[in-house]
Amino acid sequence: MSADAARLSRDIDAIAGFSETPAVLGYSRPTFSPSWRRARNYVQEAAEAAGCRVRVDAAGNLHARPQGLSWDARAWLCGSHVDSVPTGGKYDGVTGVVAALELLRGYPSAPVELIVFAEEEGTTFGLGMLGSRAWAGTLSAGELAALRNTAGQSYLEAGAPHGVDPGRLEQERFSAASYHGLVEVHVEQGASLWKRGEPLAVVTAINGRRQYSCTLEGTANHAGSTTMDDRRDALAGAAECIRYLEALARDLRVGDSDNTVITVGRLVVDPNAINVIPGRAFFTIDFRSASPAVLDRGEERLRNRLARFAASRGLAITLERTESVPVVPLDAGVCGRLREAGRRIDVSLPDVTSGALHDTAILAPLVPAAMLFVASKDGISHNPAELSRVEHIALAVRVLEEALAA
Repeated sequence: MSADAARLSRDIDAIAGFSETPAVLGYSRPTFSPSWRRARNYVQEAAEAAGCRVRVDAAGNLHARPQGLSWDARAWLCGSHVDSVPTGGKYDGVTGVVAALELLRGYPSAPVELIVFAEEEGTTFGLGMLGSRAWAGTLSAGELAALRNTAGQSYLEAGAPHGVDPGRLEQERFSAASYHGLVEVHVEQGASLWKRGEPLAVVTAINGRRQYSCTLEGTANHAGSTTMDDRRDALAGAAECIRYLEALARDLRVGDSDNTVITVGRLVVDPNAINVIPGRAFFTIDFRSASPAVLDRGEERLRNRLARFAASRGLAITLERTESVPVVPLDAGVCGRLREAGRRIDVSLPDVTSGALHDTAILAPLVPAAMLFVASKDGISHNPAELSRVEHIALAVRVLEEALAA
């Protein structure tokens, strides 16, 4: 089989056209929105045109299999998602979906089941990977009912017209016995492959993530009459903390390939007035690493140092861990299968870890799983400038064919 790069490009452009925003502003497909549904319908209709049977499970995930492969037969699961962040790029998630679709078109006897996971990004309901979590049974119907979108609808309410059915969740729960394994193709969303001129890589682990909220409380006071020695400036304290966190991430790294990162993504200052010393500063911390030991060591250091910064300025501090997702090692056998497939078609596949979370992280504890990364131009993602070369995506399809047919 030779993957059709032009057809892959048409698929990507077609799905990009289903957006709540003009292309110049990026691509927006909140889960269960009309644009998201049109994108899912496009994939469904394309799979049916390729001779596949389709179904939607109780969690809202779309599945497609070749007509000759019964739903009871074991298959390789392959796919990703079509929901997007607000004004995101064309390739995030979509690359894995169209790669699986192209595999089914060009290799109709493949023991492959395409899947389009619902609500991977987490921007619609405030928590990511809901379709895979609900299918895997790690989120209950009650927990899904508590998650709300901006319209005030729960995941169950908003998803009902799109196949979500809490009454069938238990009956249709993911069964490892139905699958040989899972391979998700995804754009790297980092610059390492692009910088090295390598089109693809095997993902051996998905980094762990810990998130925190930090509040510093000082005293709001007059900006003109309060001397520098008499200030309890919460924002100045936050700035000291943020600068330290950036340095801590660099200090924790082990070698050039370590992508340990710390990000302060949100900062809220009160009273936020030009002539008032800030009395309160709230910020978030996102800490990721492929090493559980680094996560433990880093948390201990950040807690100690931030407390010292606060004390030195007479500030009260509240630091709360809000999320802890462990490092997810991917299956050595499936990773090896991908590497060997690459060797057979003269493609070198280096090993990398994923700094971003993916649906694969949810299913990897339940079934042998791996990921195949496609290089991202300059590492840009979640941005309209996101770009991966279509010939690299076609090459990923070739690797899939070699790996999953063996």
